[in-house]
Amino acid sequence: MDLTSPSLADLDRTAEDGSKDALSGTLDRNIQALLDRRAQNVREASLEERIADRITRFAGSMTFVYLHVAIFGFWILVNLGFLPFVPVFDPSLVILAMVASVEAIFLSTFVLISQNRMAAADDERADLNLQISLLHEHETTRLIALVSSLARKLGVDVDEDIDELKHDVLPEKVLDKIEREKGGKDGL
Repeated sequence: MDLTSPSLADLDRTAEDGSKDALSGTLDRNIQALLDRRAQNVREASLEERIADRITRFAGSMTFVYLHVAIFGFWILVNLGFLPFVPVFDPSLVILAMVASVEAIFLSTFVLISQNRMAAADDERADLNLQISLLHEHETTRLIALVSSLARKLGVDVDEDIDELKHDVLPEKVLDKIEREKGGKDGL
């Protein structure tokens, strides 16, 4: 039995479109888990967060741009006297400037609220990625130790660097070293 090659059953998995896809089941499960989590996050969002997201989504659309071009363009044309059938109501355009400023204040607030939510979601994904990476590193370390032990029992020469790889990397030590290195460079 060859332990290094996948089984024929794994290689023969065929996706719905006819292409070979040995990871189809795992990939489908992972995609569904991500979609379920996103749906859960949307359901758990507060009313204020949902409103801020909708406003931000609309403010970032071309419809918003077209609407503002039309309204501001009409306002400017009327108040500069280019449309004589409509009375001038803001000859110095001060009211327009005030309306635009107040709108900008509120829009920037809504954008910040949405960005804070996205940053929190990014932090969660980064934490998940770190946990998966640490788990992967631990599993790889164990596999290196196992293969090294098997190689020695079979009389196969093992590179001395392998001994270093057989030890888990402690994340707190890595972070401490990074902070020390950054501290040295910042002090220059």
